Parts: sequence; structure tokens; C-alpha cells
Amino acid sequence: MKFKPFTLLTCLFVLTQLNAQPNFYYELNIKPVVIPNFPGLHSYAYAQHQGKWLIIGGRKDGIHARQPFNAFPAAQNNTDIYVVDVENKQFWSSSVNVLPTNIKEQLQSTNMNYCQEKDSLYIIGGYGFSASANDHITYPYLTAVNVSGLMNAIINNQSIVSFFRQIQDQNFAVTGGHLKQLKDDYYLIGGHQFNGRYNPMGNPTYTQTYTNQIRKFKIHNGLSLSYSAFSATTDPVHLRRRDYNLLPQIFANGEEGFTISSGVFQINADLPFLYPVDIKANSYNPITSFNQYLSHYHCGVAHFYDSLKNNMHSIFFGGMSQYYYQNGTLIQDNQVPFVKTISRLSRDSMGNFSEHLMPIEMPALKGSSAEFIPNLKLSHFDSKIIKLSPINQTEFLIGHLVGGINSSAINPFSNNQTSSTNADPTIYEIWLKKNTNAVDNHSINGNNPYDFVLYPIPFKDQFKIQFNLKNNTSVSYFVCNSLGQIIKSSENTDFKNGEHFIDVSLPENAQPLFITVVFDNKFYVHKKIMNY
Repeated sequence: MKFKPFTLLTCLFVLTQLNAQPNFYYELNIKPVVIPNFPGLHSYAYAQHQGKWLIIGGRKDGIHARQPFNAFPAAQNNTDIYVVDVENKQFWSSSVNVLPTNIKEQLQSTNMNYCQEKDSLYIIGGYGFSASANDHITYPYLTAVNVSGLMNAIINNQSIVSFFRQIQDQNFAVTGGHLKQLKDDYYLIGGHQFNGRYNPMGNPTYTQTYTNQIRKFKIHNGLSLSYSAFSATTDPVHLRRRDYNLLPQIFANGEEGFTISSGVFQINADLPFLYPVDIKANSYNPITSFNQYLSHYHCGVAHFYDSLKNNMHSIFFGGMSQYYYQNGTLIQDNQVPFVKTISRLSRDSMGNFSEHLMPIEMPALKGSSAEFIPNLKLSHFDSKIIKLSPINQTEFLIGHLVGGINSSAINPFSNNQTSSTNADPTIYEIWLKKNTNAVDNHSINGNNPYDFVLYPIPFKDQFKIQFNLKNNTSVSYFVCNSLGQIIKSSENTDFKNGEHFIDVSLPENAQPLFITVVFDNKFYVHKKIMNY
């Protein structure tokens, strides 16, 4: 969901012509696939089985309207479950309306959190109109779907009722986050609970609560459906993320985990976050030394690991972004427009990030709320990361980009032209072709130029933040404790160039652990602090 229009700003970034590491020696090709009468969908959940796709939920219209009475109309809910055979260009469908009320309502919602584990598709939350509640709500359910059984039933026009299980808990009332599995645990990361009718002006037609959390638990899907070992890690500054891309990762040390890429909205500014957050089994780490400029809302993303070079790559297809290139100039548009950009985020063998503009664009303003469905015939990890090193073919299909929102203008939301957008029925084959002569000459400088110092260290209940500015800059700060609570913060304040000091007084026995200083609503600097 997008909330506020913003002023258009432009700035020039230099595309550095470097032999940047890690290089990506592949050409990218996009080929449309036509499946007759296949509908346009976005913001759905999917699973795979034997080369076919199962698609559940999402929406049939474009970006949501600005007016509360017209936003997320129930008539545009996707009330059909689809089985798609892309190889033979055919599909089958069955209505959710035959299911029990709580299941059928959740399974036609948007921005559900979902994860496939073998033959089970787990779906949590989602937002939409509930007829039984007579309101738009975030659904408090965990639903387990038997993938192969449901797909066979739909293909053979049989009853689908027996292939669903559902439990209810407020821990599952989340939309716009991500659900992922790591070993025996599931991670529900970010998102928010949104109830009522959306409006862009903050009027009291809704309530909204960001989870600010990584929720970790186990799912038991035996004779009955249940969950256990629930825990939550809270951070109201760095985990305040929704509608983002969660990237499965092979970290430099070989450990598996995830990386939060961008997302919205910052506490003191209705703008996307630019820096990533790494998540491992028992920890998370905001990477505030690096900013990602070219993809900020949920879109289709393909993931690759090169074991020979120990490099991790993610390719983002279109979507919406605060920045995009026009004639070699990086444009900053705070309305966060639709873009054609295809970009790559890579991590090298030392764990360092780099961002790269790909030399090919999307065919139109597409990709927002689409899904990249990987080709599982290729060697891959359980997390669906494609293993590049074992692939011997010169050219190979890596997967398909399916659906999403198509727009005829970059800013239809802020210009009240949401009717000019639609759910995209297009499916694209995505191919890679090896090219050892490829040179990375479109690397983007993502370094954070800001820093600060604290003194005295250690301190009792007062300290100073010292920083130097080369230009006039807005600055704010947040101090958090070990419980994930903000115990001291400031609003954005404008400072002129030069040296500055901010005096901070803390409540008695506050025991702060972390401080984050934000420069220009763009650059975050995060440090651990100690007191007596």
C-alpha cells in the first residue's frame, strides 16, 4: 500500500565505470508467453509441483485507489484458485467460494505471507474485505494447503474442500511481510496489521500497526495443524518494513539466511528505507553502510549463488522505486514511481554489497507485486536460490515473471489516475546467456558518507552526538533498549554545514543499547552504545 504523494526531486549520480566485483557474466533476455484467457493478477501466493504452478489470492485490478470508498473493492478480489501449466500453455481454476467462510475469505486477500515446504503451502494473514466482519481486515489465520492434492482436484474438476487446514491466532494478523523457512523454523518478517478502509491522508478510516518484528516459530502439520516455540525480536527502527523484497541468502561464510531489501516507511519520513538488513538463524544486522537505490517495493526477484566465486546475486524486475535512470542521470522521485528498471544486487566473497544497473529494461512500467517463479529443473537450494556453477548450458531458462501491476504512467497514484493501471496478464520467460566478455560498467555508489561519534563513553545518563556536515542536512536520532523500545528520539531537524553537537539526556536506568542517527532521510548510521 502506498500512502502519500511527494515532491519530485532530481539528483545526479555518477555511474562509475569499474571492473566491479563481483562481475556477472551473463546476458538477460525476456520473452513473453501467451496463455489464452489467463487473467491478470498481482499480490498473490504461489506454489509449484511437477512443473505446474498453484496460484491463490491477490487482486484483479491495478494499484489501489486513493478514495476510501473505492480502495480494495471486494469485487476485484481474486476468488479463483489457478493451476497453470506454462509449458503447455493451459490453466484450470476452481472457486474459493465452496470453502468454509474463514478460509475462503483469507484466500482471496492481498499481500499474504506464504512459504512452500515440500507438498505444503503455508499462508499467513493477508488484507481484504471480510463479509463476515463487514470490514476490511488483516486476517489472523495460518492456513496449510496440500499442494499436489489441490492441484489434482482442480485439474480433474473435483472437490477441493479437503485440502485446507486453518488455525487462528493474532500472531498471524500480518499483511505485507514475508514468511520463510530456515531449517526447522519459520520466520514471519516485517509487515503490518491494517484494519479498515485505506486513505492517503491519515484520516481515521483505518488502524495500522507495524509488527517491527521477526517472529520465529515451528509449524506442525501432522494429524492437526498447530505451531509452537514462538518468539519475537523487535526493532521499531530497522524492522519497520513492509511491501519489501526478502532475499534468500548464502552469506560469505556459507551460512544460509535472508536479507531485507528496502521496504516502507521510515518513522520520520514517508519514504522507503534504502539500506538492507541481514537475518540469520538467531540474529539480524542492519547494513547501514550501504544503500540500494533501484528497487524499493515488492517485485519479482531472481536469486543466484556462484559457489566458485562465493558470490550471491539477486535480479529485480521493474516495480516501484524512489530512484530511476533517465538518459544516464539518476532521478530521485519521492512519489516512488513505477519504473522499467532491471537491477542487480550482489554480495562478494568478503560480504560486501554492490548494486548494478542491468543493460536491459522491462518492456513497460511493469513488475510491481509480480512474482518470479524459478525453474526448479535447474540445480537449486531449498530456498529456491539457483546454483550457477553447475550449469553447463550456454543459454538457459531461469524461470518466469508472472503477473504484477501494469501502469501507463509513472505516478498514477499521486495524480489520481489509478484507473490507468491494471493487473498484468503477461507471463515472461526469463533467460540467461553466458557472456564472458560482459563488463560491469554500470555500478552504483551505495556507500554511506556520514558518521558520528559519541562522548563520553561510557556515560551515565547524558552524552553528546558529534557530527560534521558538508551540506545543509536534516538529522534525527533514535535510542533503543534491548527490548526493542525507543527510549529517546528526535524529529527531523535542519542543520547547516559544519560541525554540530546534539545533547541527549536519557531517563534514569534506561540502559540503552543502540543509537541510530538518520541523515537526510536517506543515510542511517547505527551503533551499539554503552553506559555505566
